[in-house]
Amino acid sequence: MRLIRVFEERLHVEFATGEIPGFVHLYAGEEAIATGICLLLDERDRITSTHRGHGHCLAKGCDVHGMMGEIYGRKNGLCAGKGGSMHIADLSKGMLGANGIVGGGPPLACGAALAAKKLGTGGVAVSFVGDGGANQGTFLESLNLASIWSLPCVFVIENNGYAEATSCKYAGACHDFADRADGFNMPGVTVDGHDFFAVYEAATEGIQRARRGGGPSLIECKVNRYYGHYEGDTQSYRAPNEVERIRETSDCIRRFVSQVISAKLLTPSELEKVDREVAGLIDDAVSVAKSAPRPLGADLLTDVYISY
Repeated sequence: MRLIRVFEERLHVEFATGEIPGFVHLYAGEEAIATGICLLLDERDRITSTHRGHGHCLAKGCDVHGMMGEIYGRKNGLCAGKGGSMHIADLSKGMLGANGIVGGGPPLACGAALAAKKLGTGGVAVSFVGDGGANQGTFLESLNLASIWSLPCVFVIENNGYAEATSCKYAGACHDFADRADGFNMPGVTVDGHDFFAVYEAATEGIQRARRGGGPSLIECKVNRYYGHYEGDTQSYRAPNEVERIRETSDCIRRFVSQVISAKLLTPSELEKVDREVAGLIDDAVSVAKSAPRPLGADLLTDVYISY
């Protein structure tokens, strides 16, 4: 969670310099979701992401330097600098890709889950979508397909309250998106996305169920993002001091720190060590990315076609 937070807050600063090409959508505030779910996954498992995908990539184990290089559009990036922030992928880590298409990931997760089922790998596919993506036909069709075929799939809705600038209260016909699971004959649960342990517990149940052959499930995580839909978004649709209040009362990292210290699971010094290591890692990743070469014209058509 600290790695994702520092990574994203550093990008917030760096993007303002004009050195990062394209669009950037930050995950800060939602770290407990990606971490609580991906901690339960292994090399057999696959995830599909969204345009707000940095947290999912990092939680699934994608290389920090490769991530930063990709966002800067450099050749040391995970996709050789040609995908950028919204199209990072690392198949070696089971990360099937961030996606600029809203709702584009769930059908891919169904495919990965079907492959795992047919090959008997015991793998699970997890599809992350936002509240906006949860209103797309691709998402609902994927729920139906996963249920019909009893696929080892977990659908995760990261409901941060806004589909771009539109409140989910305006655009959603139900109070809890998890209620939609009933229409597709699968379990659905709504949890506090600021609470790592609540996310972890719900994900444990869904992932274990999928591995046992019990079919798909739906988890809605209600959470908040700290930055705009994209970097440069003025967030005029949010109430005055809304983000400040959320940071003060609901921050997932603050809550985690309080929980683990009070339960004597970790000490303040151990947590401070993590903070120092993460800070150094991000500093180095930014430095390496800025000095790495950019793709050349000759690189344009590489990695486009594959020969079998």
